[in-house]
Parts: sequence; C-alpha cells; structure tokens
Amino acid sequence: MGESSLPGKRLNRIRPTIDTPFQINRRWWEQANRNLRVELWHHLCPEHQAVFANHLDIATIDWVDPETAEVTRMDGLEHLIREHCSRQRGYLHAGLPLVDAVFRAFLANGNTPLTPRQLASLLGRSAETILRTLAGREVYKGLQPVAE
Repeated sequence: MGESSLPGKRLNRIRPTIDTPFQINRRWWEQANRNLRVELWHHLCPEHQAVFANHLDIATIDWVDPETAEVTRMDGLEHLIREHCSRQRGYLHAGLPLVDAVFRAFLANGNTPLTPRQLASLLGRSAETILRTLAGREVYKGLQPVAE
C-alpha cells in the first residue's frame, strides 16, 4: 500500500488555492476507521450533549429540503447540529482551534462545499492560513477538496 492510499495522507494531484472548494469527506472517515458519530457528538451544544450522552441513541432521519422538497437520509446528530446547536450563541467562537471551527462551519451549512476564502469570511480567520491547514500533507477530520 503506497503512501497516497493511507487514509491520513492526501493525494497531491492538484494544488488547492483559496478558491478551491472543500468539504467533509465521509469516505475518509470510513477508510480511516474512525467514528464520525463520536466526532459529531463533540460538536453538539452542551444541552444536547447532556441529552444524548450515549451518541448512538439518535437514529438516521428523513430530512425534507424546504426549498426543493427533496427527501434525504440524514444522521440525527447532524440534523441537531445544523438546525439547533449551530444556531446557539458562541457555536463558532474565536477560541476554537482552526480545524474544529472549519469542521463546525461545514456541519452548520449541511456540508455544502466552501472555499478557504468563504471560510475566512465566516470564521474571521486568514484564508491563507485555512488553505495551508486544509491543503497540507495531513488530512484533518476528513476536510478535503471536493472531488471533481
């Protein structure tokens, strides 16, 4: 198995820029044999962390997009984060480590791709710093450029 096939390593086929879209790659979590649900639990607001102390207690739900009426299967924890926790005061705060702040931004927006430039405006951080972090050799929390 070559270095590029390891879950924590990035294939360096393209050189991302501050205008390259990124998102959370769910396949990375599976390939890295890591539990995304455990990570999601850590990003719940304190109220929901207490309610769902056992992160496996909430099931997958059917979510209806209010604009398109498209029904999508969604992890219940992700739904709670998107519809409640991410709307709480201080969810994205300056004291968060950069990777956690970026991860939370994607959880809050339903994992819609964002560029480092867009993330910078949301998080009040430097686009260049975000790019260096996301485009480095190590993949953090599945944050990768969007596959074409």
